[in-house]
Amino acid sequence: MIELAPLWLTLKLALSTTLILFIIAVPLANWLTGDKGVFKVVVQTIVSMPLVLPPTVIGFYLLLAFSPANWFGHWLEQWFNIRLVFSFSGLLIASVIYSFPFMVHPIQSGLSSLSPSLKEASYSLGKTKWQTLSKVLLPNIKPSLLTGIVLTFAHTVGEFGVVLMIGGNVPNKTRTASIAIYDEVDALHYHSANIYAGILLALSFAILLLLYSFNRKMQQARFY
Repeated sequence: MIELAPLWLTLKLALSTTLILFIIAVPLANWLTGDKGVFKVVVQTIVSMPLVLPPTVIGFYLLLAFSPANWFGHWLEQWFNIRLVFSFSGLLIASVIYSFPFMVHPIQSGLSSLSPSLKEASYSLGKTKWQTLSKVLLPNIKPSLLTGIVLTFAHTVGEFGVVLMIGGNVPNKTRTASIAIYDEVDALHYHSANIYAGILLALSFAILLLLYSFNRKMQQARFY
C-alpha cells in the first residue's frame, strides 16, 4: 500500500505555488507588457532563467542561501526563528522561483496580444490602471490565464530536482510524490512506484485535457 501523505503534500504545494504566482505574475506581466526600458530586459531574463537552468543549479544556490551556515539563513533563524532548509516553507519559495516563467509568460503573451485601444478607451472613461487591468484586460485573456495556472500547477506537481535539494526527504513535511517515486524505485518497490506514477500521470492528463478543451471552446465561441 502507498502512503497518501506525499500526494496530499504535492497537491498542497502545487496549489499554494499557483496561487502565489498568480498574484505576483499578473501585475508583473502587465508591467513587462507596457514598459520599454532597459530594465525590462533584465527582469525578463531573470524571470526566464528557470527555463534554461538545470533544477539542481537553482536548488543548490537556494540551499546555500537558506542554510543557517550562511548569512541569510543565519539571519532568518536568529531574528525570526525561521529555518527554510528541509521545510515546507523553503520548498514553497523554491517552487515559486522555479515555476515563475510558466505563469508570467502566458499572461504576458495574452496581454501583448490585446489592442492598445482597450487601455485607451478604459482610461478615457476615467478608469484607473488597476481597474483597467482587472475589469478590462484580464477578462479578455481568459485562455492565457488558464494556461498559466495549469502549466504552473502541472509543473509544480512534477518537480523533483529543486524539491530534493531544498526539501530533502522528510516524511509528512517535504516528501512529495516525485520523491516518493524515487524512493520506491530505489528500494525496488516497483508496484508502489507504479501507483504513484500512475496517479501523477492521470492527474497531468486530466489537467491538460481541461486546458485544451477550454481553449477549444473559447476559439469556437470567437469564431461564431
